[in-house]
Amino acid sequence: MAHNTRDVVIAHRSDSSSVDDRAHHTDRAAPEPTSNPHITALHITTATGWTGRVWLLLVVLAGALFLDGLDISMVGVALPSIGEDLHMGQSQLQWIVSGYVLGYGGLLLLGGRASDLFGRRRVFLVALGVFGVASVASAVVDINAVIIALRFIKGIAAAFTVPAGLSIITTTFAEGPARNKAFSIYTVCGASGFSLGLVFGGLLTELSWRATLLFPGPVALALLFAGLRVIPAAPRTPMHWRQFDALGALTSTGALLLLVFAVVRAPEVGWTAPVTIASFAASAILGVAFVAVEFRHRHPLVRPGILRSALLVHANLSGALMFGGYVAFQFVATLYLQDSLGWSPLGMALAFLPAGVIVVASATRMDRVLDRVPTPLLLVAGFASFLGGYLWFSRVQPGMSYAEFLLPTIILLGVGFALTFPSINSQGTAGVADYEQGLASGLVNTSVQVGGAVMLAIITAILASSGVTQQHGQLLGGMSTAIWVVSALAVVGLFGALVASWWSRRLPVGA
Repeated sequence: MAHNTRDVVIAHRSDSSSVDDRAHHTDRAAPEPTSNPHITALHITTATGWTGRVWLLLVVLAGALFLDGLDISMVGVALPSIGEDLHMGQSQLQWIVSGYVLGYGGLLLLGGRASDLFGRRRVFLVALGVFGVASVASAVVDINAVIIALRFIKGIAAAFTVPAGLSIITTTFAEGPARNKAFSIYTVCGASGFSLGLVFGGLLTELSWRATLLFPGPVALALLFAGLRVIPAAPRTPMHWRQFDALGALTSTGALLLLVFAVVRAPEVGWTAPVTIASFAASAILGVAFVAVEFRHRHPLVRPGILRSALLVHANLSGALMFGGYVAFQFVATLYLQDSLGWSPLGMALAFLPAGVIVVASATRMDRVLDRVPTPLLLVAGFASFLGGYLWFSRVQPGMSYAEFLLPTIILLGVGFALTFPSINSQGTAGVADYEQGLASGLVNTSVQVGGAVMLAIITAILASSGVTQQHGQLLGGMSTAIWVVSALAVVGLFGALVASWWSRRLPVGA
């Protein structure tokens, strides 16, 4: 059926009142201004007929998320080369990944709150610029501690771009088919970054491991300049520093840092050593302090009431389990394929390519799937795929061919990622008011990154504590235990998804 108007409703400029409300309640599309690229507000109400500006906006937002995922997995492929060149052991190497993940996960809640208070457009663009500059800087230094510090800074920048970008989507695209389409493209791009990062990492590491650190920089800066043209500006609201929960950010970040530090150091100094016990105790104390701060602060990072939604809580737990298992598996597989089997980075990249192809191919269909299938049911299928992939890999023995031990695993992981990643983000932000979309998206991504950081530390500890000297062509010490732990995470995620699916069917319509 032909339409005489476009689906994009453009609100008045920022000096008008109730901008978002009027955009929500009008069905008529105003002419798109061509002289000023900084449109005040967009509200997309259907899933068809999007303008070029809308698509470019989605490219910028999804591109930033793609870089975040790409950075984590791409650098993971380069870890053996980095370790050999800079003489870093497994415990030090994991901090190149964990430094990024900790900055990311530790400050995501603050990033979500900042986007709500300071403006999503401003926060997104500034953080994207910092991410680009830190990427370039990390590629030209040789000091281990400086590289890790720059990775931490990049993680902090990502902690501000992700919730800001996700809340721009949720406040721009109306809930329903339009938002599902935007979500499916956005989140599949993030999943594609994780899966294709292995491919990009292998290709770039063939040139130099420094190329894996450098690559995200120029891309981020290009997205920044495009974003200046197409990201809509929101009306400014008065903000006071007392609204900023800095104490909550410090306690939550400190608790996470100490937890990961304790798990990583324990195999070296002993699980009952004073420093290990003190680190765990301090982490627990800071965690309790964070909860106390959130209940007392007038503008908490996490409003306790938002956690009353069982499906929102389930989405966050699923994100932690899904990404924690995936990051841990990738770390083990990378070390095994390159250090033990002697595969080149390019060979490993090609081996992981099918997963990336599956995730990318799903981008054009996931919006229709989300429209028709409940997210808990999609998570059941996704975790079942992850579990099948991990269990298949657990059969690995020296001398097995790629088709015997890895190809089926890669295909199942690609299917799992394609199903779970969009579902977790959609379920974690559904039904949340616009003014708390930054908080909701920050919660989801915090859970994802915290799961990754903690599980990577645990798996590193398992490998390091095995006491087995690595021999060419043989399994890594502690490798079998590590894969069974990862499989157990998928089992927990599958069980939780089954419970959530049953629970959602019992909810009354409209609840």
